[in-house]
Amino acid sequence: MEEINGQEIGEKVVKVLKTIYDPEIPVDIYELGLIYDVMVSSDGDVKILMTLTSPNCPVAETLPVEVEEKVKTLKEVNDAEVEITFDPPWNKDLMSEEAKLELGML
Repeated sequence: MEEINGQEIGEKVVKVLKTIYDPEIPVDIYELGLIYDVMVSSDGDVKILMTLTSPNCPVAETLPVEVEEKVKTLKEVNDAEVEITFDPPWNKDLMSEEAKLELGML
């Protein structure tokens, strides 16, 4: 059996996350700071702790599903689960410099 490289899988997961965009903001969810943690278990299960820009976000139902489905397409990933949290609540300070630049906030 092939050994699971959690860091390598984590990096691939991040690449996938960078292809998913918040529909209201032209920046990917990773650069927006919506991803709080990516955990990879020894058997290739991925758990993603993420938030939304607001609890009333119009994609609250669909975005976590999209994240799970896209992450599951990685052949190294056995299963993917997204947990939504609002603690700490998202704010623009969580955005990367790149995202702030993209949105004209720098």
